[in-house]
Amino acid sequence: MPMFQPCKKEGILGFEVSLGGCILDVDTEVKDGVLSGIVAGNYNCVAGEKLDLNKMIEELNLSDVPTVFICPISLEPMHDPVTLCTGQTYEQSNILKWFSLGHYTCPTTMQELWDDTITSNKTLHHLIFTWFSQKYVQMKKKSEDAQGRASELLSSLKRVKGQSRIQTLKELRRVVVRHSTARKAVVDEGGVALLSSFLGPFTSYAVGCEVVAILVSLNLNSESKKNLMQPAKVSSIVDILNEGSTETKVNCVKLIEIFMEEKDFRAQIVSSLSLLAALMRLVRDKRHPNGHFPGLGLLKLISMHEKVRGLIVSIGAIPQLVELIPALSPECVELALFVLDILSSVPEGRRALKDCSSTIPNVVKLLIRVSENCTEYTLSILWSICKLSPEECSPVAVEAGLATKLLLVIQSSYSPALKQRAAELLKLCSLNYSDTIFISKCKLTRTMQ
Repeated sequence: MPMFQPCKKEGILGFEVSLGGCILDVDTEVKDGVLSGIVAGNYNCVAGEKLDLNKMIEELNLSDVPTVFICPISLEPMHDPVTLCTGQTYEQSNILKWFSLGHYTCPTTMQELWDDTITSNKTLHHLIFTWFSQKYVQMKKKSEDAQGRASELLSSLKRVKGQSRIQTLKELRRVVVRHSTARKAVVDEGGVALLSSFLGPFTSYAVGCEVVAILVSLNLNSESKKNLMQPAKVSSIVDILNEGSTETKVNCVKLIEIFMEEKDFRAQIVSSLSLLAALMRLVRDKRHPNGHFPGLGLLKLISMHEKVRGLIVSIGAIPQLVELIPALSPECVELALFVLDILSSVPEGRRALKDCSSTIPNVVKLLIRVSENCTEYTLSILWSICKLSPEECSPVAVEAGLATKLLLVIQSSYSPALKQRAAELLKLCSLNYSDTIFISKCKLTRTMQ
């Protein structure tokens, strides 16, 4: 732990820093550049803005702060360092709170204090302020440079074509991803309209993937979204979704989700076999599981539009999702079950679920295993199938262990609505059996019977 000891040099009170038994003179070390290269300079103002240490620490949110600037109590950078008689330095508010709790010891060394006076460590405060000021000035300069560079790149995009346009878009993408000021500049200077003009029937993949990556980084207003939702532009985005890398596909998914947030969004925009097929390919891609969650998330949003559900069923989404479920992460399982449940609300969806031989065993396994939402979706799916064809499906479900799990749901702390659905499904499953045989299928103990 850093320990500060007063020292007298030419009549000026400074501090020496003890680190691992070595005494470092703070003033000397600053001159020698040990403390992260602090240099002399006046950092009280930047571009007319009066610097505030608290604000700088909060905005920078740095993880690599010099140890001597960290309060041993809070492990956070110090704003107002004070030193005890033991030579240890703490943030003033933290050490005063320590005293208020009835402690009269040094928190680091646990020595009893022979003097409870605290002394403001002005030298260390100056070091902290200077160090953070330098970092803050550098950050501001980079932000200003990024804003100017974004403006320059937008101007270039109006002129360049071919490979030069692709390189300019790549650089603009790098700038906007890293700097909020660049993103704001693109929006304020009409960059969204310029970028969206590049999307259309003749958009190349190289241009399209860069444009989409930039657009998903921006804060798009309602007018920009409506412009991008033109059929030719949406078709271009869907083409990119079909062709792109996993990263590009995820960006396309995010952009379409942004469109769907609009109040004026129409289901026709996503009523595309090409779009739905591309989503299913993304969800089925076992080599790149990072695309599963975004793909299923968009499929969930699309499935909430009733007019599109039949289209989703028609591309074979139900058997594909059913087969995928055992290999998915819990959060993806919940999304997949939501989609299957909502597709079971249409006749063709129920038939597809019944006709898939893996539906009942795979769904029964998930009952009461993932989350209450998943339990709700599985009960609803199984109810739809067994209600459609009780003679055919109920025995299969019982053999898969459904009856036992339904009893567990009824006896658990689930909501009354879920318990009621489980009881109804249990009754439906029991119709094909005598009481004795059904009890044996439930694998009940004599006491439970």
